[in-house]
Parts: sequence; structure tokens; C-alpha cells
Amino acid sequence: MKRIYNFSAGPGILPVEVLQEASQGVLEINGSGMSILEVSHRGKDYDAIHVETRERLLRVLGLDPEVYTALFLGGGASTQFSMLPMNFLSPGDTADYVNTGEWASKAIKEAKRYGTINVASSSEDRSHTYIPTEHNFSPDAKYVHITTNNTIYGTEWSYIPETGNVPLIADASSDIMGKNLDYSKFTLIYAGAQKNAGPAGVTLVIARKAYLDSALDNLPTIFSYKTHAKADSMYNTPPVFPIYVVGLVLKWIEKEGGLGVIEARNRAKAAVIYDALDAYTHFYEPAVPGAADRSLMNITFRLKNKDLEKPFLAGAQSRDMDGLKGHRNVGGMRASIYNAFPKDGCDALAQYLHDFAKSNA
Repeated sequence: MKRIYNFSAGPGILPVEVLQEASQGVLEINGSGMSILEVSHRGKDYDAIHVETRERLLRVLGLDPEVYTALFLGGGASTQFSMLPMNFLSPGDTADYVNTGEWASKAIKEAKRYGTINVASSSEDRSHTYIPTEHNFSPDAKYVHITTNNTIYGTEWSYIPETGNVPLIADASSDIMGKNLDYSKFTLIYAGAQKNAGPAGVTLVIARKAYLDSALDNLPTIFSYKTHAKADSMYNTPPVFPIYVVGLVLKWIEKEGGLGVIEARNRAKAAVIYDALDAYTHFYEPAVPGAADRSLMNITFRLKNKDLEKPFLAGAQSRDMDGLKGHRNVGGMRASIYNAFPKDGCDALAQYLHDFAKSNA
């Protein structure tokens, strides 16, 4: 089996042992004579997977299952841009949002349909190349919303903002489980699974039970958090296969030693690439100048000579490196090194950065 260095921003790379076990599950699960793609979502074979995945997710994040619950929903994080304010904002209510890039901007746009949105801070003034540290939070806000990692721009929050008694909400789609955070500081977290947690097709919503209980009534049934919490994510057919793979990824994280080990590994991986970029400032330009704001997940940079971009990408392909082209909105390069990305792939990219700069000096 050939495995290249896949730097794609998403769907992201999965651990090989997870892929191997999932491939067996596609053929047959739990000696049932059926594929995980075929079993009933209300049958005993899947029910055990569903319950175990929810319990393991809370355990990995260090959250008390008496206080928090986890939902497995469809629609991606983009659906949560609307579902969150739909459940917690009434006309006349205010919510605070921090604008750190495209996905935050989209969340703000949708939230404005349901209440008054205060953009408490923004990095737009410098093309989203930093994380704001000063915020104009509203004391009467229903919640504060942040986007913890910004895949397009390569920035990531290095701290959890203090919001007092106001619930803190996070779109953690691209760095959930990438760092050993105090997740109990968040009232609700949502994340598309396809970066660190599993394949595309399931959205994780982790929230305080009491907060979900406080959601508005008289909503469309399928868009009510109360509906899904009461039905244990079984109101309609859940995305069975993605949930199954999320469970395998969580098992892998625990086997590797938990989030502390994962974070240390991610920091070491990112440092190798950032150090290589910083060693050739005459040749490469990291998109995020401040070290504290640089993402551990998505390393964005440009070649100062744009004419060398195509040769750079072609050379990377010849070394079995794929997915390095930056997002179409910002251009340049992007190396996404999610949890399962191997350290030797980071070493290989760092060596290539060195070799390419030397050969084109």
C-alpha cells in the first residue's frame, strides 16, 4: 500500500490503523454478517458503537458526562452557523462574535438573521494574519463565539478568552483534539469531523446539558438541539459510518497517550516546518508573522518570487507531497498537518524547503 504525504486541508489524513480497522468494518462488523454500512442504526451492533463513541469523546476531552453531552449531527459546521443562533437568539438579543477569517465571517452572516450581532473584535484590518487579544464583549450577550483555528489564513487561538458569565461557544472544526485544552471553559463546541476527528459526514456538538435545555422552543423540529439531545442523536438516521470512524480515531488518541501527547507531537511537527521557513526569510514569507498566532494545524506561506510557485508544487509532487497549494482566496502555500500526519512528512517538507531555496537562490 502506497501512502504519500497528504497535506490536504480537508478531508484530512487519518491514522493508518484506523483506516485498516474501518476497512474491515466495511466488510463485517462485530461478527454480525453485515457491513457497518448495512446495520440498522437502532440495532445492537451500532447502538454499542454510538454509546461508546459519545462516552469516549467526552473522556478524551476531559469533560464530565454528568455535565456535558455529545451530539452527532449532519450538515457540517456550516449548518451550525445557523442552528446555534436559531436555538439561542430571539429578536432583540445580542451575541458577540470574533471575526478571525472566512468561516467566522460566514457564521456572523448567518447569526444576523436571528439577533443583533456585536463583532467584539476582528483581525480583518491585517488580512486575518493574527488573533486579536482585546475584545469589546457585551455584558448582556447571550453567548460569545470564536473560531479556534483558521484553516485558510493559518492562525489559531493560543488562549481561551475570558467571558465571565457569558457562555463561550467555539467552532473547533479544524483543531479539536489537537491541543490539551481545558474544554470545560466552553459551553458549546461544534466541529466538522473531517480534520482531526474522522471523515466528512458527521458534525460533533459537545455542550453543557443545562445549556441545551435552555434553548428556544417552537423551532423546526430537526433544527432544535433539544430534539437531538432528547433522542440521543437518533431523531433521524445518524451518519453511522462517520460516527464509527470517529470512535476509532478516539480509540487511537487514547492508545497514543491522550491529548497531552498529541499536542506535544503537533508542536514538534509544526516547529520543524516553521523553523525551515524562518531560516529563509529572503525566499519564503510565512503568512502569519507572530509565532503565538501561528496554527499548529495549517501552516501558510508564500514564495517571495511568485513565478516559482508552480515549480515548487511540481517538485513537491515528485517527492510524493500533495495538497500544498493554498486556498483559492489567499493563494500561496498551505501545509495541513493534522493529528495523524506523520513527523517524517514534516521533516521531508522541511528538507524540501531547504533544497528548493538553495537550488533557486
